[in-house]
Formats: sequence, C-alpha cells, structure tokens
Amino acid sequence: MGTRERDRDLELLVPVAVPPLMPPNGGSKSSSSPTVSSASLHHHNAGKEAFYKVIRGWASKKFMSGCVILLPIAITFYFTWWFIHFVDGFFSPIYNHLGINIFGLGFMTSITFIFLVGVFMSSWLGASVLRLGEWFIKKMPLVSYIYSASKQISAAISPDQNSHAFKEVAIIRHPRYGEYALAFITSTVTLQSNLGEEELCCVYVPTNHLYLGDIFLISSKDILRPNLSVREGIEIVISGGMSIPQVLTMVDVHTETARVGSFALGPV
Repeated sequence: MGTRERDRDLELLVPVAVPPLMPPNGGSKSSSSPTVSSASLHHHNAGKEAFYKVIRGWASKKFMSGCVILLPIAITFYFTWWFIHFVDGFFSPIYNHLGINIFGLGFMTSITFIFLVGVFMSSWLGASVLRLGEWFIKKMPLVSYIYSASKQISAAISPDQNSHAFKEVAIIRHPRYGEYALAFITSTVTLQSNLGEEELCCVYVPTNHLYLGDIFLISSKDILRPNLSVREGIEIVISGGMSIPQVLTMVDVHTETARVGSFALGPV
C-alpha cells in the first residue's frame, strides 16, 4: 500500500513529456521550416527599415541644421554684395567715363558723400537748405505723402532723436489683462478735464513689422519702461521677438529699478 502511494506521488511531482501534436494533414517536421524562415525574414526586413529610418532622420536633421546656419550667412552676404553694387552704381559711371575702372571706388565715394551730407545738414546752413527743399517737396501732391512717410520711418532710427522720432521703448497692457505689447512712445499730451490735468503718452504699437500699427493714448502711470534703446526695440519688432533679452529691467520714472523676468510682469 505504501509503495503504490509513493508511486502515485512521484507521478504527480515528475512532469510527463507530452508528445507534440501532429498537424491534421499528417505533415512532418519539415513543414514548419517555411514558417520559421518567413518569420526571421520579416524580422530582418523590419530591422533594416528601422535602420534606414534612423539614418534618414539623422541626415535630414543635420541637413536642416546646416541650412539654419548657412541661410543667415548667405542672406547677409547677398544683401551686402547687392548694397555695395547699388551704392557703387551712383558714382562708378562717372569714373568709367573718365577711364578709371576700379571696383569699389564708386562705393567709397558714395559713403564719403553721404558722410559729408550728414555733416553739412547738421549745420545751420544745411538745415536751412533742407527746410527749403522740404517746402518745395510738400507742394507736390503725390511726392509729399511718400516723402513724409519715408521721413517718419527714417526719423525713428535717427541718432538725433528729434521730435518726430520714437522717444523710448514702452511695454503696455494690451489687448487684455495678463498680456503685454511692445510699443514706442512718440509724444506726450496733456488731457484737461473737470477733474484736473492728466499726462498721457501717445504710444505706437507695431502690428505689421514697423510700418503699420495702432496708436493709443495711455496714462504715463500705466506704462512700463524697459532698459531698451529705440534701436533694440526696432530690432525686436523686426526679428519677431527673437532678439528680446531673457531678462528685462523696468526703469521707473523716479529712477527706481526692479528686476523682472522676461514678460513676467506684475500688476501695474
């Protein structure tokens, strides 16, 4: 009795090998080899495609990196070369007529001429001549509008910062609470009412690069003044905000300064 129970326990503990099931059509082991070979071929093709995909992604990424690096350089050299040829074309025909054919001589002459014009117009006599010329231009119907618009744009980046230029860069709350817009202060006006007088700043908010925008009259107390020059503000607008500093310093009218993060501005 004890021997039978011991044999039964051994049968339960020791696994019994089960013969493999034969296919219903009575095939042999050789029929499974095509399935194994097709599976291995599928895995091989999948690995190949993954490898080619990685190579293509790496190559396209490096190609785009090269384009990003070379495109600004190519554009800069192209416009610089075009500008040199354009400026050189003003005086080079005169030198060619005299038999002097030296590349760049017309460009240097044009730069010298522009510098002398700037020196002359800075004097009293030059300013008088300029006012007389502007008087004639403003009498022309169509040319006067083109000249006025061109003069306002050029005055915005003028180093003299006269009455027609942008005074300083400003940040205003626009178009709604929590959003800010970069603007330029063009002038100041005094608003008179029954409650007294209030100083308002006329600010220009560019909406299409620097040529089109909106004009707002905002109280000087609601304007934030960053430590940015007019040239830096124009560069920020033209570059689409890519050249804006990571940290802006707000300069108070009363010479107080407060360090704030990039557009992380508190309530005014």
